[in-house]
Amino acid sequence: MRYILERILLTIPTLLAMSVFVFLLIRLVPGDPVQTMLGFRATPQNVATIRHQLHLDEPLITQYREWLSGLLHGDLGRDYVSHAPLSELLRSAIPVTLELTLLSMGLALVAGVPLGVLGAQGPGLARRLTDGFVIGGVSVPDFWLGTLLVLLFSATLVWLPPSGYTPFTADPLANLRYMILPVTTLAIGEAAYISRTTRGSMEEALGAPFVTFLRAKGLPERSIVYRHALRNASVPIVTVAGIQFGVLLGGAIVIETLFGLPGVGRLTVTAINQRNYTVVQGAVLVIATLFIVVNLLTDLLYGWLDPRISAGGER
Repeated sequence: MRYILERILLTIPTLLAMSVFVFLLIRLVPGDPVQTMLGFRATPQNVATIRHQLHLDEPLITQYREWLSGLLHGDLGRDYVSHAPLSELLRSAIPVTLELTLLSMGLALVAGVPLGVLGAQGPGLARRLTDGFVIGGVSVPDFWLGTLLVLLFSATLVWLPPSGYTPFTADPLANLRYMILPVTTLAIGEAAYISRTTRGSMEEALGAPFVTFLRAKGLPERSIVYRHALRNASVPIVTVAGIQFGVLLGGAIVIETLFGLPGVGRLTVTAINQRNYTVVQGAVLVIATLFIVVNLLTDLLYGWLDPRISAGGER
């Protein structure tokens, strides 16, 4: 409990620092965001009106205090284009992004961990296959792979839809059909990274003295590999999975745009194209918060996998 409480308490200043960074990122970039949003309509009167509406004519510390107060009350501001509350836009977009990233990470773990374990058990066909998968998965860009999958499974074979989205609660089968291609596109690269990490960690674990002792006791090789060695090799795998989740959130911006998924990534790209400064700020805040929460869950998982990790993080 002490370990859990310390990790949660450490997350609070991290979230606060992240909010300061996001706040300053939008306001301190070169150029006037109001003139950028208004474009050819940027007359002095219009600029002054919008700056007053967005509280940009106030001191930075006052702007941040009011913005943070709104965040604590669930008010992220309003969409400058549609005038809809940003909280409503994000409420409909976040589930799509979470579904995409969680399914992609799940598929990456299901594929990457077994491949890494097989590759660590010695030279042979399995080792060569995993080497080829890792090289291909790490080298191929997501946008190119996604385009290739669309050309193959949508344009040529006509098995899956090229774009669109249906909520899982509305039609689970249609949701699955729309999510197969984007999830596969994101998962392949992550599975390659996880497979490479798993293989290296498993090779170290299988070479440890406790494995020699277990083999001398006559335990089955399968039990030694999956019950004992994999448990000892799991912390680096969890570390990479937590880091790669942030990569998935970044990749979701490209994949959601490519496959027409109405998630936070596509919302961000649309807002950037519209020069919609409040939506960009809110979307970046949500993505950064998700990454911090995943890092917290990763830290908590460390303590469960290895009880030797103390509240201070020492082993």
